[in-house]
Amino acid sequence: VQEAACSAFATLEEEACTDLVPYLEYILQTLVFAFSKYQHKNLLILYDAVGTLADSVGHHLNKPQYIDILMPPLIEKWNLLKDDDKDLFPLLECLSSIATALQSGFLPYCDPVYKRCISLIEQTINQDMAWKQNAGFDQPDKERMIVALDLLSGLAEGLDGHIESLVANSNIMQLLYQCMQDALPEVRQSSFALLGDLTKACFQHVHPFMAEFFPILGQNLNPDHISVCNNATWAIGEICMKLAITIGRLGYVCPVEVAPFLPEFVRQWCTSLRHIRDNDEKDSAFRGMCHMITVNPAGVVPDFIFFCDAIASWVNPPQDLHQMIQKILHGFKNQVGEENWRRFVDQFPSTLSDRLVAMYNI
Repeated sequence: VQEAACSAFATLEEEACTDLVPYLEYILQTLVFAFSKYQHKNLLILYDAVGTLADSVGHHLNKPQYIDILMPPLIEKWNLLKDDDKDLFPLLECLSSIATALQSGFLPYCDPVYKRCISLIEQTINQDMAWKQNAGFDQPDKERMIVALDLLSGLAEGLDGHIESLVANSNIMQLLYQCMQDALPEVRQSSFALLGDLTKACFQHVHPFMAEFFPILGQNLNPDHISVCNNATWAIGEICMKLAITIGRLGYVCPVEVAPFLPEFVRQWCTSLRHIRDNDEKDSAFRGMCHMITVNPAGVVPDFIFFCDAIASWVNPPQDLHQMIQKILHGFKNQVGEENWRRFVDQFPSTLSDRLVAMYNI
């Protein structure tokens, strides 16, 4: 009866999603009550039901009263389970969903969870090396490494910038480098997902490893393993986006030094930045680009259409940035003359030229 009820509820959660929010307190109290009653087999189904609940209601779970109900029994189980206990896997998967849903609400629990994930990955890598070197050792179960990588992804996604200090004080990048080269596709798949999430959350710790990581990412652009290929492609995209923002920021701080290199990166920069929604990162990157263009206007001329496309991607640029962009546009128009400008704009898709007129009065 427990098994059937729990499985049925997990199915209901997937369908109902946020319709469950008004009943969350009652649901959580019932699930937590079940933790004290269920035996081994049904506990695993219960972990799945809790994880599915977190996936279904997302950030609505991030309320102190809900966290106080849910987390103590889960952490109690977490502390009781040994590293080599198979029951740790479903609990790790469950916590991964919870960390993503709770976001900053998971902060009080993140330190021991993060450290244990690192330890599980480290142990598995060491066992794998021992097994390869000595036939007397058992081959390790890679499943716990995969689940630990996925939980770290959940932490990186949920905690965002808050994970930076944990990453700074660990050897996660060295471990990730090894996991990305594992023979098992599932390990590589989870590794690239984590790389993408760490790139978004704390790129300053990923950046020093680019020379080592990029060749591995390139080698995994293989459609024979479609999920590995997809995650590698996504990670490359996230890294390129951050590198474009980094170049923009460098140009903001030292435009005279960076501006001479504009022709080498301006087209790729514009193509990357046009896909970012309005935010502080985009703002600082565009300010840097405007400074660089002011220093070296000739450097952007061959790719000016790409700059026009990028500035049109703003929904609502800050007033002073809007003025900087407008000044560049009008300066370019005055430089080439009315007739040449008209010919240049005629190459634009009509949606782009209409948007520039509406936004920048050009």
